[in-house]
Amino acid sequence: MSFNLHHLHFSPTPLTLAFGLIALIAIGVLCVISWRRSAHRLRTGLLEALRFLITLLVVLCLWKPEWLTVVDPDTKPRIALLVDASGSMSTLDAELPENIDAQRTVVTRSKWVDAVINDDFLDSLSADDSNEILTREIAAPPSDDSKLAGTDLSQPVIDLLESESNLRAVVLWSDGDFNLGQPPVVAAQKLLQRGVPLFTIPVGSNRRLPDLDLISVTAPTYGIVGEKVQIPFTVRSSLDREVRTIVRLRDEAGREKTKELVLPPGEETYESILWQIDSEGSSTLELSLPVAEGERVEANNARKFTLSGRPESIKVLVIESLPRWEYRYLRNALSRDPGVELSCLLFHPQLGMGDGPDYIQEFPEKPEDLAKYDVVILGDVGVEPGQLTKDQCELIKGLVESQASGVVFLPGSKGNQRSLLDSPLGELIPVVFDAEKPEGIVDPVASPLELTGEGRGSLLTLLADTEETNPQVWRSLPGFYWHAAALKAKGGTEVLAVHANRRTNFGPTPIIVTSTAGNGKVLYMGIDSAWRWRRGVEDKYHYRFWGQVARWMSYQRNMAAGQRVRLYFSPERPAPGDIVTLNANAFDENGAPLEDGSVLIDALLPDGSSQRISLEKNDTAWGSFTGRIKIDQPGEWKLVARIEGSENDAVEATLLAQGIELEKVGQPARPDVLEEMARIARGRMLTSIQLPELIREIRALPEPRPIENRLALWSHWITVTLLILLLAIFWTGRKLNGNF
Repeated sequence: MSFNLHHLHFSPTPLTLAFGLIALIAIGVLCVISWRRSAHRLRTGLLEALRFLITLLVVLCLWKPEWLTVVDPDTKPRIALLVDASGSMSTLDAELPENIDAQRTVVTRSKWVDAVINDDFLDSLSADDSNEILTREIAAPPSDDSKLAGTDLSQPVIDLLESESNLRAVVLWSDGDFNLGQPPVVAAQKLLQRGVPLFTIPVGSNRRLPDLDLISVTAPTYGIVGEKVQIPFTVRSSLDREVRTIVRLRDEAGREKTKELVLPPGEETYESILWQIDSEGSSTLELSLPVAEGERVEANNARKFTLSGRPESIKVLVIESLPRWEYRYLRNALSRDPGVELSCLLFHPQLGMGDGPDYIQEFPEKPEDLAKYDVVILGDVGVEPGQLTKDQCELIKGLVESQASGVVFLPGSKGNQRSLLDSPLGELIPVVFDAEKPEGIVDPVASPLELTGEGRGSLLTLLADTEETNPQVWRSLPGFYWHAAALKAKGGTEVLAVHANRRTNFGPTPIIVTSTAGNGKVLYMGIDSAWRWRRGVEDKYHYRFWGQVARWMSYQRNMAAGQRVRLYFSPERPAPGDIVTLNANAFDENGAPLEDGSVLIDALLPDGSSQRISLEKNDTAWGSFTGRIKIDQPGEWKLVARIEGSENDAVEATLLAQGIELEKVGQPARPDVLEEMARIARGRMLTSIQLPELIREIRALPEPRPIENRLALWSHWITVTLLILLLAIFWTGRKLNGNF
């Protein structure tokens, strides 16, 4: 039920109406009784009147009062024609109606709309000037390239409702593709509330054009000079046949690398290509596909990206108990690697600490001493007398999680690493060991390793020059006789290689497993026979594998490293709209993790503007700071990180935001979106041959009703504030009335 008092509109339920009337009568009686019994009738009368006023306001709020104003239109009824002008409307898949073109020529979607909305159609729709025709283009590409181009079907309709008070109907010409803003049904619901019907005209084919689309290229930010980097990419084929093609990667100097691809029909293909970096500095590369026979869209067959080449200096700490063969050859491989600075800590049980070139005599006990290492390799050592302590394990864990370093677990036949399970490092071990076989398993014959699907595509296990020949290289490697007894890999890990012959109740025995821990990386290598890979080929595969391990683990940590600040971020190549997590490790003048101070990042945006981000300190991690930044522009974002108050020790990094194409030519139209909008707004979706019906239906529509604006007083903040103020005055007055 409802009633009006001038501009005030009330809509109480029978229950709230009855309750309010009873409350007013009861409170009124109590107010009169209190006033008659009081010795100070004037003061008491004012207080009781205030009490009754507060009660009246509360009761009125229960009746949901609204301030109602009615706006009468002062123009002719208007019919709004909204025409989608987004990039997807340039798709060439719209067939002209026979009454316009007897040949039924196929044109772009935008040209189809221009041909259909002709003068005859507009004159018929205006009905001899009884209606005003309002034509607007929506979702047109922005003139500024730094802004993201996309289609928002909701906001233009909402803006139209706010600016027009005499709408009779809205006609939307679109392909239904939207990628920005609120869902279109939101706009349809607002049209329903205003009583304005929506008629939608779908444009284009709901089938994808025959096309090869190079959807994405996810190249790393930088690579090491003289080394190969893996560049993953995704190709989608909407052709109706299998396509054999060649993907081509070319740099500015004309250097080129190719790879053959087989693209199945109607599917996405995930592949990668290797590229060797020959010089320092940034270069622009282009990945491209040739135009296939029958392909209708050529613009999406290539993508450009930048890749930087850097020299390297990776600091590796190897900790071992016995100089077994695996340790000896691993030490040689890393000490001869020009890009690695090696330190070895050998706990020999009979001879004491190892000594000589590359050896240190004690574990780095201070965080600032340990923080310089990018990778820590733990051999057959554990929390044992004369080996590691739990405090040292805690330091290694903090190095990995907070400083983005890597740790390699390389168990041996002594089973010392089992004692790490009860230390802080136990959480980092990515496999579950078999407690009944602490010393591992010995096979009488050599057993081979078998790469998993993840291992076949990982740069870490790439021993051949090409991905196609890599599985063949692994099959040719000498086998192993001993392996650690791991039952299964833990959740959230990635298994790269398994035992080819042995299985547990959980599947094949995992041998090479990777995972992440905080900001760092973890590698488990369950054999101690990688040195046997040297048979017949000397250092070729053994050196290459451990060199790739060191570089893979130190990659993120060395994105941007200075004397006092180290900066890294994720994701490396964000798209506009993504949130990038910024991580920094900061150190004081003595090299210790920064305790007092803050880290600032100045970001120079592609459009020339700048932002300043203050990173928050992670109190549970040493010298670790974290922050976030939203990427809203494509292009190069230059980041400068420094400790507040220290201008000379800044570190710079470039974050490349690849421009994403929200508006893609060749995508199928989405008439289902337009149909749902029309249904909600109580209109219709019509085809081009039904345009005469559209004219008749719009002419038959009633005159637009006056617009009612309602202000809900019962939930307005001013009402709540007034009630609190009156209650405070009443409470204060009662206290004063009782004391004087």
